[in-house]
Amino acid sequence: MLFNSFPFVFLFLPIVLIAFFEVGRRRRYDLAAWLLGAASLFFYGWWDPAFLPLLLISVVFNYLVGRGIASRREEHVRRILCAVGIVVNLSALAYYKYADFAIDSINQLTGLRFPPPRVTLPIGISFFTFTQIAYLVDTLRGLAREYKFSHYLLFVTYFPHLIAGPILHHGEMMPQFQKTRTYELDWENLAVGSAIFVIGLFKKVCIADGVAAPYVVPVFSHAHTHLGIVEGWAGALAYTFQLYFDFSGYSDMAIGISRMFNITLPLNFDSPYKARSIIDFWRRWHMTLSRFLREYLYIPLGGNRRGSLRRYLNVWITMALGGLWHGANWTFVVWGSVHGLYLIINHGLIRIGHTTIARSPRMAPVGKTLAYLARPVTFAAVVVAWVIFRADSIDSAGALLKSMAGLNGMVLPGHWQSYLAFIPDALQRHLRFGETPGFPGGATEMVSLAALLVIVWIAPNTQEILGSFRPALNYTPARRTDLLHWISWRPTAAWLCVLTAAAAISISRMVDVTEFLYFQF
Repeated sequence: MLFNSFPFVFLFLPIVLIAFFEVGRRRRYDLAAWLLGAASLFFYGWWDPAFLPLLLISVVFNYLVGRGIASRREEHVRRILCAVGIVVNLSALAYYKYADFAIDSINQLTGLRFPPPRVTLPIGISFFTFTQIAYLVDTLRGLAREYKFSHYLLFVTYFPHLIAGPILHHGEMMPQFQKTRTYELDWENLAVGSAIFVIGLFKKVCIADGVAAPYVVPVFSHAHTHLGIVEGWAGALAYTFQLYFDFSGYSDMAIGISRMFNITLPLNFDSPYKARSIIDFWRRWHMTLSRFLREYLYIPLGGNRRGSLRRYLNVWITMALGGLWHGANWTFVVWGSVHGLYLIINHGLIRIGHTTIARSPRMAPVGKTLAYLARPVTFAAVVVAWVIFRADSIDSAGALLKSMAGLNGMVLPGHWQSYLAFIPDALQRHLRFGETPGFPGGATEMVSLAALLVIVWIAPNTQEILGSFRPALNYTPARRTDLLHWISWRPTAAWLCVLTAAAAISISRMVDVTEFLYFQF
């Protein structure tokens, strides 16, 4: 079931809300937790009931292993139990997500013909697997102490996060499930959650699917046809914005839905294209995945405790494996490796800056210039990496990057020829005009992409607009500017009209339901 579908908006969500708070009103708090857990299982099973047993087996297995770790005093036994739990979780993830990829890769490298199992990927398996691995490690560390199965079931299967995150920590959620006021209707939380949900729905349906998506498929599916530099960059930027508003929209909707149930989720998306470095980007993009990779992979590998060379190697390994987590394709591994290289360069430049630019007055102008260029350079690096992430293959990514670099010559969209009539004939002879089938490359579309760039670079995000109501667990209030004060959400008639209009427009476009891009990962 999708957040941007009629069954969810008009049936599932209102029915579950009413039932949950009606049971809570009667002070049947345990029953309310069971009800929300059962609703979450129904939500998951809507896609394919065949994978419900897998989810339930995973939940029961990890719950029992966690109880075993918590109840034993012998440290070596606790560690063995934790290791067994992690191995079982990763084995299940590896089979369902990477078995076909591994066998196909072996066949290509060796010329053998092992038949791949063609396993269907259970939706959300990456998220509920990582969530439970974090739980086992936290239990081993003495950070997780909750033995009520109804709360653990809800922690893992809680439907706002189950399909595409965020990756939750046990310590963040269990205290909320234990509070009695969680199960009692709160009109402020209902209003705040509804506002966040509508904003997220508009981002997904109207901007990601309506404005950005039409550019993406025509360009990436014709990457090998010697695209021009304009078409190449337009397609790359379109995917950059599509993924941004799709993932941002999902994150907002998850936070908003959860807030309606009086439960606050961690922030998972914080205007990453405003980042001034790749380090800053990964503090803003898929924040809970970055947290997981740092705490459960980078630090156990040694982190920065074994010298610079080992630190950089750990960074690269972490990002390469983080790329592989996104999917069974070499493009994801290369994408993660590229970001690992970006981070190594970023850390290296910081060291150079501290030792030369910061200590030399003569280098001050250089420092100021770099500060001005930080955001556009970071953004351009991210766009280039997204091309690899989105491409069907490494060859396709290389072909599109070649066109973006202008190595195919100055090829412009065919209908631009009439726009350039004023250019001298001698210069026009050096231009070639092509046409990508289905690519809407007119002036209106170019203006749309430029407008999206302005939005992601300058406009306040949803958390800032709702900042007075602490929309997420790890939200840090932004500096209050006149603009932010003016547009901050309040329960006013003006905001009611704006959100009603946004909801009406979004619902009118929900006839063609599209999945969230991160459902694939």
